[in-house]
Amino acid sequence: MIRLGSNSPTRAKILKEHNIDFIQNGGTFDEDSIKTTNPKSFVYEATLGKYNELVKKYGCEDIPLLVADSVVTSNGELLRKAKDEDDARRMLKLQSGNETSVITCMIYKSKEKELIDISITTYTFLEFKKEEIEKYIKSGECFGKAGAIMVEGFCKPYIKSVRGYESTAMGLCVEKLRGHIK
Repeated sequence: MIRLGSNSPTRAKILKEHNIDFIQNGGTFDEDSIKTTNPKSFVYEATLGKYNELVKKYGCEDIPLLVADSVVTSNGELLRKAKDEDDARRMLKLQSGNETSVITCMIYKSKEKELIDISITTYTFLEFKKEEIEKYIKSGECFGKAGAIMVEGFCKPYIKSVRGYESTAMGLCVEKLRGHIK
């Protein structure tokens, strides 16, 4: 059993699909307090901030703690969660027909082990169809996702090539985590 320090339903789904028992307790860390625009630095600082908040609240002696965060970058721009439809549209247009990377940081801590990992999965996307972008935005699925992308959904038919794990792009590199949990 581990404690998933995240409110993400996608991260919970990844753990369920890999038969990892967990309880889910997300925090309230304010990512807007982070000033860097460097994607790797941002995702590390966000994950560390969440970890520090949750380790104080729950500890990790009885139940190991797992915290993760993801950001998206395209054309060197840090893409966080879309604020509104126009922001989602701007991000999706930036990624359309372009290379986009999802950077996920995770911290896992138990009594015996500590893992800090930053993983990157890079996609080359075909051009997104304008009408499909609009349909996706109207569905609301793009909100709450870094870069407004959903590689397991909207983006899947547009993937031209991929380097890295899909789980990283979904928010949790389970392939690396599995080697560190009992």
